[in-house]
Amino acid sequence: MQDEHRPDPNTLLAAVQKEEAKQQRGKLKIFLGMAPGVGKTYAMLESAHQRLAEGVDVVVGIVETHKRAETEALVAGIPNIPRLQIPYHDTVLEEFNIDAVLARKPQLVLLDELAHTNAPGVRHPKRYQDVLELLSADIDVYTAVNVQHFESRADSVQQITGIAIRETVPDALLDIANDIELIDLPPEELLKRLAEGKVYAPDRAELAANNFFREGNLTALREMALRLTAERVDQQMQDYMQVKHIAGPWRSVDRLMVAISPSPLSERLIRWTRRTAYNLKSPWLAVYVETPQELSEVAKAQLARNISLVRRLDGEVIMTADRDPVKGLLRIGQQNNVTQIVVGKPARTTLQEMLSGGSLVNRLVRESEAIDIYVIRGDEMETSSGVKLLTPPELHSKPNQYILAVGVVALAVLINFGLINSAAVPALDYHEVALILLFVVIVLANFIGRGPIIVAAVISALLWDFLFIPPRFTLYVSTLQDVLTLVLYVVIALIAGNLTSRLRGQERFVQLREKRTLALYAMAHQVAEAQTLEQVITAAVRQIGSTFNADIAILLAQAPAASAAVGLSNGGLSSAVLAKTPRPESTFIPDDKELSVAIWAFDHNQSAGRFTDTLPTASAQYIPLGSSGDSVGVIGVRRREDQPLVTEQADLLETFINHIALAVEREQLYSQTQEAAVLKESERLYSTLLASVSNEIRTPLATLNAASTHLVGCDPEEQARVEKDIQDGVNSLNRLVDNLLDMTGLESGHLKLSIAPYSVPELVANSVQKVEKELAKHEVVIDLEPNLPLVPMDADMMERVLVNLLHNAAVYSPAGVKVRVTAAIEGSELVLAVADRGPGLPPADIPRVFDKFYRAPDVPPGGTGLGLSVSKGLVEAHGGTISAENRPTRGGARFIIRLPLMPIIKR
Repeated sequence: MQDEHRPDPNTLLAAVQKEEAKQQRGKLKIFLGMAPGVGKTYAMLESAHQRLAEGVDVVVGIVETHKRAETEALVAGIPNIPRLQIPYHDTVLEEFNIDAVLARKPQLVLLDELAHTNAPGVRHPKRYQDVLELLSADIDVYTAVNVQHFESRADSVQQITGIAIRETVPDALLDIANDIELIDLPPEELLKRLAEGKVYAPDRAELAANNFFREGNLTALREMALRLTAERVDQQMQDYMQVKHIAGPWRSVDRLMVAISPSPLSERLIRWTRRTAYNLKSPWLAVYVETPQELSEVAKAQLARNISLVRRLDGEVIMTADRDPVKGLLRIGQQNNVTQIVVGKPARTTLQEMLSGGSLVNRLVRESEAIDIYVIRGDEMETSSGVKLLTPPELHSKPNQYILAVGVVALAVLINFGLINSAAVPALDYHEVALILLFVVIVLANFIGRGPIIVAAVISALLWDFLFIPPRFTLYVSTLQDVLTLVLYVVIALIAGNLTSRLRGQERFVQLREKRTLALYAMAHQVAEAQTLEQVITAAVRQIGSTFNADIAILLAQAPAASAAVGLSNGGLSSAVLAKTPRPESTFIPDDKELSVAIWAFDHNQSAGRFTDTLPTASAQYIPLGSSGDSVGVIGVRRREDQPLVTEQADLLETFINHIALAVEREQLYSQTQEAAVLKESERLYSTLLASVSNEIRTPLATLNAASTHLVGCDPEEQARVEKDIQDGVNSLNRLVDNLLDMTGLESGHLKLSIAPYSVPELVANSVQKVEKELAKHEVVIDLEPNLPLVPMDADMMERVLVNLLHNAAVYSPAGVKVRVTAAIEGSELVLAVADRGPGLPPADIPRVFDKFYRAPDVPPGGTGLGLSVSKGLVEAHGGTISAENRPTRGGARFIIRLPLMPIIKR
């Protein structure tokens, strides 16, 4: 038996997880105010001094005093973290130094102006993101913010004050906050502070008083701040009640719930509840309890209209399933701390109520305990305009079921009539006939509905009386025993048939819920396993198309520069526009008319098209893909049936779309993260290249500059030396430029090789000659296998490879050590090696020596770290390989090149 007081497992789990998440991070306290100048920062500093007196390690991250003497006096007594100095155009901006705070790791940080936008170049674009990182590092944070900066309130504030709110923070910060302290001040006192210059300078104060700080605006903002705080406290109370298994309600605030059904009169109940909730300034919700009883198509359509009306009136819709509507309503009411339930006045007679199991209103009144019940009558105008309150029961069974019931009963009666009149079965009595007919009726209940069973029970009873009970062929019953038997027969047949039919209805109900659960599981499973955006879209199109028998088109949002889309941005809140063409995975392509409907749905973040009240002549319904306010796209659903989705199908589709939207957002965020990582790496490489190239260019330029000053008027010997210095500087610059050009060509794929047979000894000799100066202090040993064949290569490119390797050996080897160049044929490859007897390579760094800009630690300054990377690219462009290793005896490094003797070009 289901316990109506048992807490909802999902709600309980969410509350417990929220509490556990708070325990695993730092504590956040928000000082909330209605406007600047109410004293949020001052109150925050006073609380910080109390914590400081308790021995807590408190630091000031950012506190804006606005040159108020009393605020500056409070700041002076708390350790201050130096701010970051960020050059920006012609000025220097000061920002929060999050790295310094994380390194110091205090217990509590004061971070003023939560909605502040950070200067370009710092880690996070918004200050609230700094707060989140501090909390994740288990550091407590005190912060201050005005109510207009919360995203859910920004539009209302703009409507009230006429001033656009540019800096906002997500409302999710309210959920993770451990404490919210409202700093309240009457508008008159705030205006007085403004006039006294305690908020802004006198010139700005007058302007503010005539605009944002009008008394009406401040009153509205004050109410908004009070309500926001009250909502937060109410949510805390509901979480507490869930965790502590408190059934409720606790009457801390009125909370209304209206029970809706597939009746047209539910529309009046919904509007009445909305008006009452508005007057009471209370939240409200609508609940529909789904029972095993099957609804007609007309009832399903009316229920869908009722639910749509609730959502248009900004109400929350909860759909639950229960065999008993009363228990379902009370369970939802207790879980949501409802104080008042609104239901319709019963329109059935007392007899009808008794036959249907009792009045729902009477049972609610008896079982509601602390919840008040409001009973609202139907509109006379509605009842007089064709909506009948007392309607005959709808026939859910098809005509063929009635024909089957009559036919089977008639056949059973004929067979029994023949048997009872036959001499072959003399012992068969009319009482046994009653048991046989009763068995037939019970068996029929497994295949037909409740209405046909009633017909079968009544017809079989009449025929049994007429054909079998003495006196036969009359409806007269002569004995009391036969009267009781006949009455019991009818009652038992009706009860048995009704119970069997109810069990079949419950079975269909369970099967329907199982089917929806399996469909949702399949969608969630496939979307969760998708590794790319294409896989997410493919899964979405397949699952929605098969579940709802529809063709699907998915159009995603993209930046205006990358889109050929037509239309406005998403409600003015985002620069994204809707793509003009659907994703390739879609199963239909909208034409220009359909595309305009999709764009409207995207721009207004509302469903439009077929079966809606907006642009209903479209062939498909277009639903925004969004889970956090802004849409990431639109999904078009073109059903192959000319019927709108029933309520449970619409609810399932909404769940599907929420899953898809989250998955699309996930993949888009992943792509943005990847792009950001690539951009960050590019910026790092750019900085490294700029620094390396600057140092490398500076040295030969200095040599050239010095040589040029001594060239004029010097003796021939000095002139020869200067000319050699100039030549060396030019060679160094040429080598640097060659490496840069080669790297650019390799990465762009535009490097073209001129392959021709070339002499290996000539290649080695030319390469050694080009680094003759660098090798002057080394003994160069050239060991070439005799009779080496000509090898296909680009001589200039391979010469650069050898020059880079020889230059590397000369620079990183001590003076006097040997540098050995060897060449030999091994199988179908030429093996070239450059080895030295220097310190060798750190073993851990050998896999990285060919990375761009990589330079081993503890090496002399100079070099760009491009030479080996370029060499690797050029060798691989020839179809060869290059590797590095340490020599096994007496130390040193060796670089080995393997080139194919036949031309194999990879680029």
